Amino acid sequence: MANNPGAKKAIRKIERRTEVNKSRRSRVRTFLRKFDEAVAAGDPGAALAAFTTAQSELMRAVSKGVVHRNTGSRKVSRLHRQLKKMATA
Repeated sequence: MANNPGAKKAIRKIERRTEVNKSRRSRVRTFLRKFDEAVAAGDPGAALAAFTTAQSELMRAVSKGVVHRNTGSRKVSRLHRQLKKMATA
């Protein structure tokens, strides 16, 4: 349990930051789901648009520190690979 004012303030800050990070992570997952749905539907135009927004959101989460840099790059790479496979098929 926090005993001094600085520790209590740190707990309050952590709680606020956790809420913000949760919403950002949820936002990224939403855009990833939209991309998956577009790929499943087989619509290349929608998939490309969904990929662009998902990539943008992922990199934004990386810049905010919600997702690690390598994790973001790996996920974007996998999305792009799915998009390319869909375009050639």
